[in-house]
Amino acid sequence: MLLRAEGLVKSYRAPSGATLAVLAGIDLKVASGELLAILGASGSGKSTLLNVLGLLEEPDAGDVWFGDQRVTGLGRSARSRIRGRRVGFVFQSFMLLPSLTALDNVLLAARYAGKPGAATERRALELLEGFGMLERRDHYPPQLSGGEQQRIAFCRALLNDPPILLADEPTGNLDEGNARVILEALRYRARGGAAVVLVSHSKEVAAVATAVLSLDQGTLR
Repeated sequence: MLLRAEGLVKSYRAPSGATLAVLAGIDLKVASGELLAILGASGSGKSTLLNVLGLLEEPDAGDVWFGDQRVTGLGRSARSRIRGRRVGFVFQSFMLLPSLTALDNVLLAARYAGKPGAATERRALELLEGFGMLERRDHYPPQLSGGEQQRIAFCRALLNDPPILLADEPTGNLDEGNARVILEALRYRARGGAAVVLVSHSKEVAAVATAVLSLDQGTLR
């Protein structure tokens, strides 16, 4: 099992002082070759779940495993190192740095994982070409459309060939054509052996999934 979670609990303190329970004991298993779609309304905790699975946030209780390695409870630098090598993130808001070119944004993934070099740059250029973005490699994010920015962000997520791919509403800001490109790319990664988790409020994206769950009131059904 490439990705496993047991008993994940996460709460936040509301401005009123009340405790808001977001995840209430989540258990999850995602195998190699599986594309799991998790559906839920806005505010249901989908992004929080993905952040905990991807080591961006620590749970209040419970554990996350990458293969046979328990990855919760590690120090910040260890989490960052493991995340850079084993997890690819696709964000709805793209998360590109406006001061870097498209190519340099893709190459950020290698820098985070400590794997810069000529071979990595060739891999980045191949990905850009595969997504029809090679001619835009020297452009900056403000010069790109939303669909183009998401393709750049997707290339960045794939650069290190991560075994785990997490996608947070990756088609939410895209037109139908660009959404189809991203969803097909996610399905292709799963077919290649990655464990893919896609969260969305849209039931249409579930059509590409091998399994579908719903997140409601902090639990998966």
